[in-house]
Amino acid sequence: MGRYFGTDGFRGEANVVLTVEHAFKVGRFLGWYYGRDKKAKIVIGKDTRRSSYMYEYSLAAGLTASGADAYLLHVTTTPSVSYVIRTEEFDAGIMISASHNPFYDNGIKILNGRGEKMDAELESMIEDYIDGKTEELPLATGADIGRTVDFVMGRNRYIGYLISLATRSFKHMRVGLDCSNGSASSIAKNVFDALGAKTYVINNEPDGTNINMKCGSTHIEVLRDFVVKEGLDVGFAYDGDADRCIAVDHTGQIIDGDLILYVCGTYMKENGMLRNNTIVTTIMSNLGLYKALDAAEIQYEKTAVGDKYVYENMVTNRHSLGGEQSGHIIFSKHATTGDGILTSLKIMEVMLEKKMDLHTLASPVKIYPQLLKNVRVHSKPEARADEDVVAAIEAVAAELGDEGRILVRESGTEPVIRVMVEAASNDFCAKYVDQVIDVLVKKGHVI
Repeated sequence: MGRYFGTDGFRGEANVVLTVEHAFKVGRFLGWYYGRDKKAKIVIGKDTRRSSYMYEYSLAAGLTASGADAYLLHVTTTPSVSYVIRTEEFDAGIMISASHNPFYDNGIKILNGRGEKMDAELESMIEDYIDGKTEELPLATGADIGRTVDFVMGRNRYIGYLISLATRSFKHMRVGLDCSNGSASSIAKNVFDALGAKTYVINNEPDGTNINMKCGSTHIEVLRDFVVKEGLDVGFAYDGDADRCIAVDHTGQIIDGDLILYVCGTYMKENGMLRNNTIVTTIMSNLGLYKALDAAEIQYEKTAVGDKYVYENMVTNRHSLGGEQSGHIIFSKHATTGDGILTSLKIMEVMLEKKMDLHTLASPVKIYPQLLKNVRVHSKPEARADEDVVAAIEAVAAELGDEGRILVRESGTEPVIRVMVEAASNDFCAKYVDQVIDVLVKKGHVI
């Protein structure tokens, strides 16, 4: 973790943690870095937060002041920025978004020339420049000053790309979309309408302050109630920048990232598309997923929490499918990031090709109850390494055996130890989580 950049960009409250001066300096550095021996081309997208416009112009000013040309996609999704970078030969890209955070937060995500999340080394260089630890960068002058280019056509090409991936018409399918009053509002309905679906859309009227507000993938109960009330075949909910998707089947059952990985993974295996017969997950995926994959004779790998780590594993080992419980699903044949709208199209493909509803497709996975509690501690390393705490964790693991699991890990951003248990019942989860927390309290680690 850097001083400003975390696992998913530079994020914080607008003009409190992340200021316009920060954005200007990010633009200045990127424009200089990629333009040292040529005229750099960098593309910018943004979500619907009120502050996104402010950062868009700050970044563009910094880029052009350093001599780079800034191409503006305007309101669009993170995966569309990644797609445009890869297909239009940009040097890098920037997405202005705080993903699923409330509207008053914002963030700057930087993508490299392959449309992947930027490596930590370059982010560290940007941090040094922001903090004044490096020499001031030269300003472009005369004809070398950069320009801004309206590039909404890039977003349109991405829409066309998504439509081209569908294997069948969606005619006669009744589909609900919750666009979270975010980036998907400008894209998702266009895609489903073009493919012939009867599309029912909610939360697609962004006003700058209602992004993620009691809607989208983090408030899936809104879409669940809508799908059941309207008698729809399926529903898809996105987050603020539409890089994740959570689905709802026709009965109202929530189909999270784990279930999506199972549905798409088993289909890909049946059709010879699951490279290495392996799905990449994170350590937070549910035990029920692993048991279902074992039954389907599909292998899996586990990474640290974060779609960045999932993608790194996929690239290193040439796997074709991976993702997180939260709905970041990566199909490496088509994208280098999680893509919520692409994920919903892939689910539709499985439903249509197999002529089965999503409830039936996901039914082999029996999700285990899961409880996660966060405990604020004086020192994360000391608390996690305490011999009595370790012994308590091992005792719970032994009692759970093959019918559950315990995971205790340090938060990457807060003074918090996270204690998670999966077990056969909610009562067992509570019992075992509290058993470990009691030891943390008794040993004086808890604030």
